This record gives sequence, C-alpha cells and structure tokens, in this order.
Amino acid sequence: MLRRRKTSASELKRDLSAHGGALSMSQNTRSFFNFSQLVLSAGHLKPPPALKHSKITYFEVEILDVQSKKQICIVDKIPPSSTLLDVKHKFHKACPQWYPSRVGLQLERNGPYLKDSVNIQSLAASSIITLYFTDLGQQVGWTTFFLTEYTGPLLIYLLFYIRLSTIYDQVESTKNFRHPVVHLACFCHCLHYIRHLLETLFVHKFSGGHTPLKNMIKGCAFYWGFTSWIAYYINHPRYTPPSFGHRQVSLAALAFLMCEAGNHFINVALAHQNHSGNKACFPSPTYNPFTWLFLLVSCPNYTYEVGSWISFTVMTQTLPVGIFAFLMVIQMSLWAQKKHKLYLKKFYPEVRRKAAMIPIVF
Repeated sequence: MLRRRKTSASELKRDLSAHGGALSMSQNTRSFFNFSQLVLSAGHLKPPPALKHSKITYFEVEILDVQSKKQICIVDKIPPSSTLLDVKHKFHKACPQWYPSRVGLQLERNGPYLKDSVNIQSLAASSIITLYFTDLGQQVGWTTFFLTEYTGPLLIYLLFYIRLSTIYDQVESTKNFRHPVVHLACFCHCLHYIRHLLETLFVHKFSGGHTPLKNMIKGCAFYWGFTSWIAYYINHPRYTPPSFGHRQVSLAALAFLMCEAGNHFINVALAHQNHSGNKACFPSPTYNPFTWLFLLVSCPNYTYEVGSWISFTVMTQTLPVGIFAFLMVIQMSLWAQKKHKLYLKKFYPEVRRKAAMIPIVF
C-alpha cells in the first residue's frame, strides 16, 4: 500500500517562500521593463543644447563714377571686418589702372573722402553699399614730398653761395669782400633745412598716407623759387650789410637759433605724445624751457617757424626774405587755426584757453 506522504510545516514554508520569491522577481523584471519602455518612448530627459552656427554676412560694394553716376564695377564678398583700404585693393584688381592711393571714395557725391581705416560695416545700411569714385591723380608719399621740398632749397642756396660764374660776374665777385653776415646767413639757412630733413626721417611719424603729385610740384615751386630769389640777393657781390651792424646781426642770429631749437623740441614732443590708456593727451610743458610755449598756444611749432624767418629777415635785412616771412606768417596762421579747431574737439579742456599760434592776436 502506498502511504501518503505528509508535508511538514517546514517544507511548506520553504515552498511558499520560493514561490513568493519567484513572483517578486518576475514582478521586478516586469517593472524594470515597463520603466525602460517609458524612458525610451519619452526620449532624453534633458536634450543637449543645439549648436548655433554663426552666419557671416558679406557685403557688396557698388562703385559709381562721381561725375556720370555710371557703374564702374561691383566688389562682392566683402567681410564685415574689412576696411575701406581692403575695398580699394579689390577695386584695383578689377580696374588695374587705378591703384589704391589714387582712389577717392565718397558716400555722397559732394561729401568728404572716406579714410582708408573706416570699417566697411559702419557704412552699411543694407548688404549693398554704394560709393562714388574720384580719380585723385598721381600720388606721392609724405616722406618723399617733404624730402623733395626741403632738399631743393638746401642745394639751391649753396649754388648761389659759391657764386657760380653763370650767375654772377666773376670779376666783380673776386673784387668785393664778403661781409660776415653772408657766411652766417648761409649757415643759418642750411641749418634750417637740414633740421627739416632730419626730422622728416627720424622724428615725424607719417601714417602712410599720400598726397597728389601736383601739391608737391606747387610746394617745390614756392620754396625753390623763393630760395633762389633770397640767395641771389644775399650772396650778390653788391650786397650791403644791415643798418645797425654787428649788434643787429648778433641778436637776430641768437633769436634764430633759439627758434630753431624750440621748433625741434616741440616737434619731438608732438611725436611722442603722452597716452593715458587708449586716450591720447595733449602735450604738456616739461622741464625743457622751449616747451613752455605749450602754456600759451596750441601750435608752438608754427610760432617758432615764423620766429625763425622773422629773425632771418632782421639778420639779413633783405626784401625777398621779408616777403617770404610775411607769406609764411599767413600760411602758418591758417594751418594753426585749422589744427586748433581739431585740438578743441579732441582735447577741449586742455586747449580751450590757448591761442592757435600767437597769444591774443590769433
């Protein structure tokens, strides 16, 4: 006979616990599966930020003739960071007959010429910029301009000083004794233009700009022509010395040398202006007495230049030098007024109580 096996209490508990563990494990697996499906269907909890790609906008520059308003060319694909000089270079590639230095560009037909450093984006009202073109003619650099203008008077005066036979009568030149003021005048005249040449090479800072060739021709005609007239009279065998003799010559020569020294120190101070951060400051007087003129005028270099020629006039007592000095006073005063207005805009607190060139008068 088969005997029915009785399940003990301990075995029953073991079976229930095993069954319950299997049920809980299956429930956990199902819950994890459901959670995974929920996450996959919902996507990322925090999607990564989308990358923004910057779009570079290019400009097109339409260049028109200032007279006829006809289109010359279109310079395209100009980046916003480009300057007007970059546009001129691309314009030169399209039209090789006009190199950048002789190209004048304007926003309006009667407007001022735009500087090469102007950013092209500052001119843009839309993606197309219209500029008017003017041919400025043959150009020369400022260094070449001043070297040519000042070298001529230096050499021309020396040609008259040695009394060439083609200029003066040789017999008369050998008979007449040269007054000491003739030698002193030659020294002062050469010193003046040698200083200008050295300052052009080593002191003045030019921004790389250009000027029309016709301006250099006019400047050379003025300086070279007056130098020939002045040198002819001072070095002439019949030249008569100043009325008050040695005293007049000595005082005038001393004043001339002081003005030359002052002019040099002022030009050095202007070339090395003080800077505070990004803002330029107007030059202030230093321990050098020649710079104290900054307290009274805004353009003391022109004051000293005029003083040199007035002193040279008194020292030589000749009419051509007097006329030249008078014209220099007019020209220097015009330049000083123009610079003074620029200084008032840029350095108003420091310049507002100063005169332009001569205290009180101008």
